Amino acid sequence: MARVVVALGGNALSKAGETGTWGEALRNMRSVTAPLVGLLNQGDELLITHGNGPQVGSLLVQQELAKSRVAPLPMSALGGMTEGWIGFLIAQVLTSAIEKEGLGHSVVPIVTRSLVSAQDPSFRHPSKPVGPFYSENEARLLKKQFGWAMGHDPRRGGWRRLVPSPLPIDVIEGATLRRLFNSGFGSSTVFIAGGGGGIPVVRRRNGALEEVDAVIDKDRTAALLATTVHAEYLAIVTDVSHALIGFGTSHERELGRVAPEELQQHLAHGEFGEGSMKPKVEAALQFLAQGGKRAVITDAYGLPRALRGKAGTVIEG
Repeated sequence: MARVVVALGGNALSKAGETGTWGEALRNMRSVTAPLVGLLNQGDELLITHGNGPQVGSLLVQQELAKSRVAPLPMSALGGMTEGWIGFLIAQVLTSAIEKEGLGHSVVPIVTRSLVSAQDPSFRHPSKPVGPFYSENEARLLKKQFGWAMGHDPRRGGWRRLVPSPLPIDVIEGATLRRLFNSGFGSSTVFIAGGGGGIPVVRRRNGALEEVDAVIDKDRTAALLATTVHAEYLAIVTDVSHALIGFGTSHERELGRVAPEELQQHLAHGEFGEGSMKPKVEAALQFLAQGGKRAVITDAYGLPRALRGKAGTVIEG
């Protein structure tokens, strides 16, 4: 039996070419439940995190289209909305699978806030694209009207809003989650927390927490949560079975079992994509550096075997 934090990628709910309907999200989530239930069957304790990039992007479009009729909400509120509805969706699908298997676990989603530093450099240099694409004229108007930072995507031919992506330094609800696990609730409860990296908040000089418009990498928050609740394993579930080096070249190969030192070298040599595999590798290394036993990067199909060191990219401290 082990305590496991599983970070589900955005592809768990929304796949390329889909329109983002509720039915699609349900179907996609059902396709990843079997490995999760398998872990419960063998006595593991689970905390699930998830991405929310496509869903926040859709809400930003809705905000833009409806702003003449309904007051738009800040990104922090949209983060809370997606944490709530995605947590509900995961709970619905997973509860059904658990009941079908005859297990007695409940599934509890928790809207989660992540503390970031107001001095994080990303606030001065927003770089994370969010929301819809705009024309150059629209981008110029939005920058003038709202003060948004805008960036051009040459590959897809458009402009998008850029927001900060600060590093999470604490999870506000983390201590409560740790107490719940340490009190034995993890043996009968699956917790869902840290969705989308958590809602970013900063602590002001008077001690008050204040929400900020930013997005947090969910894999970094997953690593932080795993350390906080004293998990032995961190599983980063994505749409590929392994991390790759030499991607797109004749020397491309999958990484199987790899030492942290070797993985760090690959990272330093720029082997992993900035917006794709790099944050996953960094999160895995962060977790191990903080005392974690094993981190794995794999797809949903390979998850149970990867946690036993038999599939995927397996990194051990």
